Amino acid sequence: MPISVKTFPSNAEAASALAGDRGARFLSGGTLVMRDVNEGDLSFSSIVRSADRALTRLDTQGAQFILGAGVTYARVLAERDLAFLHPVARSIGGPAVRNMGTIGGNLFAPTPFGDFATALLALDAVVSVQSGFGARDVAIEEFVSMRERHRGELVLAIAVPRPNHPNAFRYLKIARIKPKGGSVVTLAAHLPISGGRVVGARIALGAMGPTPLRAKAAERALEGRALDAAAIAAAAAAVAEGTAPADDSLASAWYRREVAGVHLRRLLSGDS
Repeated sequence: MPISVKTFPSNAEAASALAGDRGARFLSGGTLVMRDVNEGDLSFSSIVRSADRALTRLDTQGAQFILGAGVTYARVLAERDLAFLHPVARSIGGPAVRNMGTIGGNLFAPTPFGDFATALLALDAVVSVQSGFGARDVAIEEFVSMRERHRGELVLAIAVPRPNHPNAFRYLKIARIKPKGGSVVTLAAHLPISGGRVVGARIALGAMGPTPLRAKAAERALEGRALDAAAIAAAAAAVAEGTAPADDSLASAWYRREVAGVHLRRLLSGDS
């Protein structure tokens, strides 16, 4: 079946086209959509593109960065102010993928991919989307947990808070094939420290469910405590609670649950 490609000059027009066509998919970097096209996916019949340069903007607004949904991983790596996200960007694919793949597209990446989305979840990012009814902001946790509902909307940008100290954000991806393999487990943690104690802990996991998810039991184990061996052990013991990993060619669900705590302990201890 032929697939039509429609390019619009503005995001508003592209969002309207997406909202009015249930058989449409948005194309930006193409690392997801073009794979589906090449594999003969018949679930969509048209491709929508936007030539609006706002999709590739990268701005700083106070204590947060505004990343256009079309910003590539390579662009992230080129920005010194985004050094805390460099390990995340480097963990995704090889140079060709990093030059094309976008952070907006990664929000829809199926498990065991979606590493950037996992990092954004730990950082409590906010996703700006536009539909036929206008633009609005959506919390990252809500977005990834119900992302299939957002396929008919255009992701405009992601607001990413700046970590309040260099060690507040930590990231680790375990993969069979480096640097471009799918994830066995991906872990991201944002651990603000106030008065020597963790305040507002957020730990996100990739490849531990159908979408990136928070390890809320592990967060509770750390909240209000010093980041010492006892607190880390408690978080590691609780990290797999509420997860639903899959069996696939990379690892079994059992293995993922078993090693998640091991790698969280290493991440929080600085041994990764």
